[in-house]
Amino acid sequence: MKKVLFTFLAAVCMISATFAQKNNAITVASYNIRYNNPGDGENAWPNRKDNLKAQVRYHDFDVFGVQEALVGQLKDIAEGSEYTYFGAGRDDGKEGGEHSAIFYKKDRFKVLDSGNFWLSETPEKPGKGWDATCCNRICSWVKLQDQQTKKQFYFFNVHFDHEGVVARRESGKLMVKKIKEIAKGAQSICTGDFNSTPETEQIKEMQTLLNDSRQVTKMPPYGPVGTFNAFKFDAPMKDRIDYVFTSKSIQVLSYATFNQSLNQRYFSDHQPVVVKLVIQ
Repeated sequence: MKKVLFTFLAAVCMISATFAQKNNAITVASYNIRYNNPGDGENAWPNRKDNLKAQVRYHDFDVFGVQEALVGQLKDIAEGSEYTYFGAGRDDGKEGGEHSAIFYKKDRFKVLDSGNFWLSETPEKPGKGWDATCCNRICSWVKLQDQQTKKQFYFFNVHFDHEGVVARRESGKLMVKKIKEIAKGAQSICTGDFNSTPETEQIKEMQTLLNDSRQVTKMPPYGPVGTFNAFKFDAPMKDRIDYVFTSKSIQVLSYATFNQSLNQRYFSDHQPVVVKLVIQ
């Protein structure tokens, strides 16, 4: 009888622990939403923004980083929703140019600290780095407290250069340095379009500090490996360039690349990478 009771209580405890873990999980995503370019024609932002917003809300993202977003797009996503955001324009540190902004549910999370830095030899001010020729590149970050669990964590969001080989390699080193400097060992998440496949030096550099969530997910990864579609419905989707990195102590419950569409049109030229995780 005692043995049966012990087994029953152990099972109850296990179920309770599993329920608590799922209940305390947060859904994190990285989403390059493609800048508002009128030249995209049928794929221009006004023609897809409502679908993208609906996708975000349907999958109930808690915190997510966007890349390539212009300030008007940020306001569109936040309008009439449960989200607000932090970020700065890469051109002037204000609203000029693309943002690597961070959205979060305003009723669940409290911002304790925040900041921006640029991917260059002078990260404290706007500017191009190394062999980048096109654009300034920025990383935005926030320190959040989950009001539901009271857990605190840092969230970094970044967009690496698409042309400069040296810039991407050095950006990986800078990210590791800045995450160590800012988070000081606290639990951290880093989302972004790294314009880099997993075997590159910069991605391996990121993994010296953080886990690639696709490699440590408890549930097998869902969806295509690749994350870039170029607005082509028949894109091969083989190359993975968008990531969610997490501190080693963070439990990754699931990982997915969503290739959802409507009338054979994607909502961006990248697919969102979506991870469900637990901050310990």
